[in-house]
Amino acid sequence: MKPFDYSRAVDAGAAVAAVMARPEAAFLAGGTNLVDHMKLGVAGPELLVDVTGLPLDHVEELPDGGLRIGATVRNSDLAAHPLVRRRFPVLSQALLAGASGQLRNAATTAGNLLQRTRCGYFQDVTTPCNKREPGSGCAAIGGWNRHHAVLGASEYCIAVHPSDMAVAVRALDAVVVVLGEDGERRVPVGEFHRLPGDTPEADTVLGHGELITAVEVPPLPAGARSGYRKVRDRASYAFALVSVAAVVETDGRRVREARIAFGGLAHRPWRAARAEEALRGAPATEDSFRQAAEAELQSARPLPGNAFKIPLTRNTLASLLRALTTEEGR
Repeated sequence: MKPFDYSRAVDAGAAVAAVMARPEAAFLAGGTNLVDHMKLGVAGPELLVDVTGLPLDHVEELPDGGLRIGATVRNSDLAAHPLVRRRFPVLSQALLAGASGQLRNAATTAGNLLQRTRCGYFQDVTTPCNKREPGSGCAAIGGWNRHHAVLGASEYCIAVHPSDMAVAVRALDAVVVVLGEDGERRVPVGEFHRLPGDTPEADTVLGHGELITAVEVPPLPAGARSGYRKVRDRASYAFALVSVAAVVETDGRRVREARIAFGGLAHRPWRAARAEEALRGAPATEDSFRQAAEAELQSARPLPGNAFKIPLTRNTLASLLRALTTEEGR
């Protein structure tokens, strides 16, 4: 076992200052991702600053009908919250699709956004991985890549983001509230996660020592319906091969507006802007849904091991949209 220091933060500002003061320090909340990586040798913080005692574990209704979700709200509590279930079913469904009941009782809102990839090569310190060790290469490109990216990948990394919750909040246009040494800043979730480019080791735009304090979800338009659909190798405790989060408004026959995000396809939750554009004003039909998927997947670059994700994504999107626009989903 590698030794490390541990401290409990007395307030958010002190937590930020403690991590800022040491280059190898990290925040600790549920620990469901970080502790695994410490055991594997992927992460080796010299100091863990425990933020679970901070008053960041509440869900508050905002004046406009949106929600402010504290960074340390547990996944199980958030999924079961009456306002989440009633107003944002896509978020509740995504949370319940993740991990297992035991892990959802420990995992937190901020931790879900900060999950690192479950690529087997990233987790195996004996193999090359540019995300874990920049410049060492990407073993997945020529190796086992069934679960890997078909959108937005680079020659340096083809890993995917593993979070279900992050896909839902991307479709909800959430905002991540962050505290740093210069005060608070607000980051639209669409700008929070990064594509790999030539620096895949940087998953997000957070600087060292910046602490997520909340996620704010704006209200959905009246009449909008939302949902989440996940395809995986087994019914529980498995990461998405493909997942879809959608928010849809219709007039009964045509799609007025749609917000769609994919999981399991890219280094970050993938907002399907081309699919959304194809759906606006289109008939709420199976053909329209599949054409929208095709529009988004034109830029896909699958590998031999994961080409199956293309038809799977098309079918999953069509299935979810059909449920949200017909009596099937009521």
